[in-house]
Amino acid sequence: MKTYLTDAALAALAPLVWGSTYLVTTEFLPADRPLLAATIRALPSGLLLVLAARRLPRGTWIWRSAVLGVCNIGAFFALLFVAAYHLPGGIAALIGSLQPLIVLGLAAVLLRDRVQGRHLVACLLGTAGVGLLVSASATTLDPVGVAAALGGACCMALGIVLTKRWGRPPRVGLMAFTGWQLTMGGLFLLPLTLLFEGLPGRVTTTNLMGYGYLCLVGAVVAYAVWFRGVERLPAVAVSFLGLFSPVVAALLGLIVLGQHMTPLQVVGAAAVLAGIVFAQLPPSATARLHRKGEHEHQDRPGLCRQGGRDGVPSA
Repeated sequence: MKTYLTDAALAALAPLVWGSTYLVTTEFLPADRPLLAATIRALPSGLLLVLAARRLPRGTWIWRSAVLGVCNIGAFFALLFVAAYHLPGGIAALIGSLQPLIVLGLAAVLLRDRVQGRHLVACLLGTAGVGLLVSASATTLDPVGVAAALGGACCMALGIVLTKRWGRPPRVGLMAFTGWQLTMGGLFLLPLTLLFEGLPGRVTTTNLMGYGYLCLVGAVVAYAVWFRGVERLPAVAVSFLGLFSPVVAALLGLIVLGQHMTPLQVVGAAAVLAGIVFAQLPPSATARLHRKGEHEHQDRPGLCRQGGRDGVPSA
């Protein structure tokens, strides 16, 4: 249980950092450059990790890294920054917090994971929290921003499930694995950036500070602990940790930008946090109850302990 909570706490650092993306984008980066922000966040950090690890993907891991890079990094980053430019930070992150529900469905299909009642309850809590926070906002929702936020949630959900399904190549370190995906995602974004946006005519010191934070902290550090969590935690459980991102975004908006939260928004934030806790804590308790039930079943009088399945004597 202690190891599980430690893994969950480390993985939670990633969405805590990602929650600051919206504030950094609106306050530190050039206006109307979402693809550029995504590319600078992914490509330099990926190349840095690949050079440090001195390992390149081989065989099937070339296309697998490309797929994971597009889902987890390339398409996700692009949609994330489009949403950040078209929606308030808290709203964009909260729409994206529907991701656990998507992961729940994908994991059932691709990983054969059993849909558990506690996960459904956690999804309902998270979704209810999202609904309260969004409906309580007086801001008009931009359809482009809403579509981008939902698309980003779908991309990241698929990336989590595929990462869990494929695992990591033998004898390949976490830094190299993270670097492959960041590099592939950055290479996917680079031509789109040059084609649709180009480079800004002027970059300020503030812009460079924002890009540096997103690259080193928001990508290198955050994705390293995130992929570690994806490896060690159930896919659905780790996806719920992403709900920390909207909470952080809302709190930063409240503290730094002077935004206000209504009582309904406070209730919504509490529901989101309850969903996270409910998804993370029960697994070990559920396992203990299951094992206890098995032992009680085996110890019932009249059943052969050396017999076949469910206490039925073997033929």
